Amino acid sequence: MPMIARAVFALIFILISCVVITFQALAEDEYRTGIKAYPYRHNDLMVIGEPVSHLVQTEDTFLDIAREYGLGFSEMVLLYPKTDPWMPPDGKPILLPTSWVLPHTEWEQLVINVPELRLYFFQKSRSRVQTYPVALGDKDWQTPLGTFFINEKRPNPTWYIPKSLQKERGLISMPHGPGNPMGKFMMKFSAGAFAIHGTHVPWGVGRLVSHGCVRCYPEHIRLLYPQVPVRTKLEIIYKPIKFGRKGRHVFVEVHPDVYDRIPDFERYAELKLKRYPMAVYVDEKKYRRAVLLKSGVPTDVSLCP
Repeated sequence: MPMIARAVFALIFILISCVVITFQALAEDEYRTGIKAYPYRHNDLMVIGEPVSHLVQTEDTFLDIAREYGLGFSEMVLLYPKTDPWMPPDGKPILLPTSWVLPHTEWEQLVINVPELRLYFFQKSRSRVQTYPVALGDKDWQTPLGTFFINEKRPNPTWYIPKSLQKERGLISMPHGPGNPMGKFMMKFSAGAFAIHGTHVPWGVGRLVSHGCVRCYPEHIRLLYPQVPVRTKLEIIYKPIKFGRKGRHVFVEVHPDVYDRIPDFERYAELKLKRYPMAVYVDEKKYRRAVLLKSGVPTDVSLCP
């Protein structure tokens, strides 16, 4: 390639990179948010948060609404399965799934529940919990389950590309910058090459799109990164059904079996109810309907009115 052509190509690449960086920075500023922490009681599976209403605007999509309210794309689709996610009804108020049943946790530190594609960060000393949507591994590259710990943290991380992807990418590593799927912050955990990190494609949050890593919105990893010390315990669990309480009422939150790990979901749901200590207070008809819908939102299944 002639020297002038090379120089022109390099200049174009630099200009495109600058535009991408500027666009990403503007997007992060647009969605930048502060820490939202909910009070909770230790070892108490309770419902946190409250549903909020959103008036759909002309150019809104479920992607836009989800990110604005700190939700994942799947949370919107599960709640409104008959609505076109790209053209929701203009001018119509909709309730958003901004409440959750806390998952069972042994350590009350970091917990990721795979079926709901959501991370919980427990601040036990303050009795506060934060929660954020995440993207996880697709069915061919499943995010590992188990108890791990954060063993490394890096800002502006280089992506060391797995051998299985090096041929496809034509690279061994990718430095920080446009196109790097690690984003601006990375927290590696003790399960091999997996990490919790940001992303250059935020619209993938709330989906099974990664090669096993945990992706956060850029504005959320920015909040989490300074709060989570190395050695923090990380529990990655698989609980499509969660029971919780709010006052005298019992709630159930049901999600799809995203990794097809449960051969008979109805039987699984029956066993979950039988083992629930407060099953005598559950209306079985309401429970079966919640299991059928799998809406991903806390649903009141109490016998009491």
